Amino acid sequence: MVEEWSVPGWAVVAAAAALLALLVLLVVLAVTGARARARAGADLAAARAETTALHERLDALERRLAAPAPATRAEEFVITRAGEPEPAHVEPGDAVPAPLFADLVLRESVVQAASLAAGVRRALSPEVRNRIRFEVRREVRRSRKQRRADLRAARRDWEARQRGALDEGSAA
Repeated sequence: MVEEWSVPGWAVVAAAAALLALLVLLVVLAVTGARARARAGADLAAARAETTALHERLDALERRLAAPAPATRAEEFVITRAGEPEPAHVEPGDAVPAPLFADLVLRESVVQAASLAAGVRRALSPEVRNRIRFEVRREVRRSRKQRRADLRAARRDWEARQRGALDEGSAA
């Protein structure tokens, strides 16, 4: 029997090596995938625990806010100055509660950020950039024209002075 192969020996060895490398790659990917799934599961469990804790805190806050406010005793005033004008101060009823204040500040910040983003988006729009480019070109042309006119006027003035100096020199 003749032992001639129709495919060279190195091609068979290379194909076997490629299959072995592919098999090793698949095993490595399976192991890292399992680790990633385990890590994702742990992260999901932690997120669920945190969500449960937040729900409990929210329920406690709702119960506390829903409970009637305890009766406050009448405010007592202590007179510390007699005959002096009262200093300007904020009355306790005029103060804004902390959550409302935070809400107002946050809303104002969001509105300012949104208006800034809209302005930047509008300023960077193609129409505005094109208009700016057009105005810049027009201004460059105008300034060149003005420089040429100034140069011609200066040259005429200089030539007139030169003629005047020559006329005065010949008349003397």
